[in-house]
Amino acid sequence: MKNNTKKTLQIYWQHFWKYKFSGLLVLFSVSAAAGLNTVFPIYFKKFFDVLSSPAPQTVVVSGLMRILLTLIILYAVNWVFWRLTHFTMSAVQPRIIADLSNFCFAYLQKHSYRFFENSFVGSLVKRVKWFSSAFETVMDRVVWDLLPLLVNLTIILYVLFSRSFWLGLAVALWLVVFLSFNGLFARYKIKYDFIRSAKETETTGLLADTITNSHTISLFNGYQREVKRFAKVTDELRKIRQFTWNLNAFFEAGQGILTIILEVGALYLAVRLWQKGILTVGDFVLLQFYLVNIFDRVWNFGKIIRTIYENLADAEEMTVILQTPHEIMDIVNAKDLRVTASQIDFKQVDFCYHQTRSVLKDFNLTVASHEKIALIGPSGAGKTTIVKLLLRIHELTAGEILIDGQNISHVKQESLRSNIGLVPQDPILFHRSLMENIRYGRPEATDQAVIEAAQKARCDEFINELPEKYNTHVGERGIKLSGGERQRVAIARAILRDAPILILDEATSSLDSASEKLIQEAIDELMKDKTVIVVAHRLSTIRKMDRIVVIDDGQIVEEGSHQQLLNQKNGQYKNLWEIQVGGFVDY
Repeated sequence: MKNNTKKTLQIYWQHFWKYKFSGLLVLFSVSAAAGLNTVFPIYFKKFFDVLSSPAPQTVVVSGLMRILLTLIILYAVNWVFWRLTHFTMSAVQPRIIADLSNFCFAYLQKHSYRFFENSFVGSLVKRVKWFSSAFETVMDRVVWDLLPLLVNLTIILYVLFSRSFWLGLAVALWLVVFLSFNGLFARYKIKYDFIRSAKETETTGLLADTITNSHTISLFNGYQREVKRFAKVTDELRKIRQFTWNLNAFFEAGQGILTIILEVGALYLAVRLWQKGILTVGDFVLLQFYLVNIFDRVWNFGKIIRTIYENLADAEEMTVILQTPHEIMDIVNAKDLRVTASQIDFKQVDFCYHQTRSVLKDFNLTVASHEKIALIGPSGAGKTTIVKLLLRIHELTAGEILIDGQNISHVKQESLRSNIGLVPQDPILFHRSLMENIRYGRPEATDQAVIEAAQKARCDEFINELPEKYNTHVGERGIKLSGGERQRVAIARAILRDAPILILDEATSSLDSASEKLIQEAIDELMKDKTVIVVAHRLSTIRKMDRIVVIDDGQIVEEGSHQQLLNQKNGQYKNLWEIQVGGFVDY
């Protein structure tokens, strides 16, 4: 068993044990019910022994009635135990499944930006779903199959040994061979189950990726290429499935031979023992009941073990994520960030992607309280990285970032981000109503506050034209809205949040010139009394900034006001301005 499989079982057990009273009640009641199932044949044996006895008919009938009455009582008790098992399972199992789903969701959401960049959405959804559904299957097989099997075989062997040592020994040896055969086969097959599970994850991820990019596929004539790519992956999945199914077929053929050997061999031995007067006619009834019970239980033993292993293999992919440490974590006893002046200091900051690609080198920058600065420069210069580091989406390679003298790596992430408002370049919305999406900036806000924020961001103009207005659902990732509409919703969300530090990352890049003029008025209002960092390529939007910082190759190469930078000869900002000067909006 792999370490990850053991870890999966540990997680399952921890969540099961939270409901230990109900769990123990389930184990007790199913054990009692399974035990009674092996007691019934003993009374059927007695029934046929009495029936075949030479005693007077009245004595025989009286004895048979007593046995039938005992069976009725035992069946009633057995019925109670099975009902108790069912109702208790119905109460506790859904709770554990929900707890596991919540546990996976909570841990997954704490992973870093880099983690989600390197993962398929469809694969992550599948892993969370299969982790909890695997528990349901494993618990069902343990409760309804493995535990009754253990109880049944223990009592059956005890009874058979009490009737005949040799008969009991023969069945016990057969069980050892049969169960060992099942166990070894299950362990051999699990490595192929892991391969199958990984291939299913790949298929799900590819499916999700192509659905997400269906528009791109149409525009770039990728239909045939994607169909072939998907067919290739599904064919690989088909091959591994076919191989595992063939293994099952060969295994069941071997099982069939073993069951025939036990059936014929046990009856042959029983006949020999009957000839010696050791067994009675009732013992044949008892033996046949037990053989049918054994075949019913152990025939499925291999399937049960394989099903458990298959589900553990499915769950393992989520277990790997649960064992992957979070990249960005709060330190022990981290405190809340307290923002008073909202001054930001980058001190000797270094940052590298993957320890190979250096983005920032000995970067130093101070943003004074309520200062408005703009970061400009060529793509890849490090502008967006600076924003991500301030939000602590990545950890620094070296140096420190301070807000009002507090190192952001020493404060709680929640408190850090609650003090920063962000309008990203490409806002992604939830498939929820517009009211919910805007309110996400401040969950406790009233409807009226949301509407006022939308009005300031010029959102209400298009929202009120929609049939359901603020109750309109925007589609997955906000796809039902245009880029400009999504950006205005993001601005409304930032206005509602009203955080002391504001980051605008190309906040008007998706707007036409007319809309930009309207939104710029809202942004100007939003920026009042805040420390603001603007990332921009369109220089027309940043002329009014207190300071413009030109970034190139992770370093500050120029800084100053718009006019100061224009006065520099052969400056980068001046060159960029001259290129764009014909296209800015004058307001």
